[in-house]
Amino acid sequence: MRSLADIAWPWNTLNWPNRITLLRLLLVAPFVVLMMRQQQRPLYRYVALGIFVAMALSDMADGVLARRLGRSTRLGAILDPLADKTLIICAAVLLALPGSSVRGAALPAWVAVLIVGKDLWVLVGFLVVFLLTGKVRVLPTRAGKACTVGQLAMVSAILLSPDLNRLGREAGTHLARALWWAVAGLCLLSVVSYTRLGLSFVAEADQGGSSGQADRAA
Repeated sequence: MRSLADIAWPWNTLNWPNRITLLRLLLVAPFVVLMMRQQQRPLYRYVALGIFVAMALSDMADGVLARRLGRSTRLGAILDPLADKTLIICAAVLLALPGSSVRGAALPAWVAVLIVGKDLWVLVGFLVVFLLTGKVRVLPTRAGKACTVGQLAMVSAILLSPDLNRLGREAGTHLARALWWAVAGLCLLSVVSYTRLGLSFVAEADQGGSSGQADRAA
């Protein structure tokens, strides 16, 4: 019979920043379930919002811990953006679907397509860079970070919009609309920034390969 220590062994091999990131990834499932049912009971929307905010805060926490403890790892560099993109994609798709959107502030389908398309573009670019250079290159750009912050703010505003609307003049709906337009612009900007970054990685690898061939020829 396996001991408790044997069962917990894989978890014990992770440092705290990676544990937080993994927990954030696991919280996506209950968030999705609550979002799918939030039209039935407002309580589910509040719980989903609480989980979403907790995940957003943990995103900052694991990054700060990794830097302060000097525990940045290659696994963390992959898990962290994976958790972010999984959460944002699920939230965007659910907020755009009629059966799970927030009444009065449904995310336009074109915004959801932009968000998903941007992340797919980055993922494909990551794979292309890896295949061409043989290296795992995970480096967020300023535009990418700004886009992530904007998306987190947009989702939070949409989930809060029914309550903010009670303040008068559809304040929540107007805020949500302003944020999804901002996110749309940031998505396009981040696509450009990540494309330039990926091309620079490929060019760097090509130069290294050319210099190596020249050295061997000499």
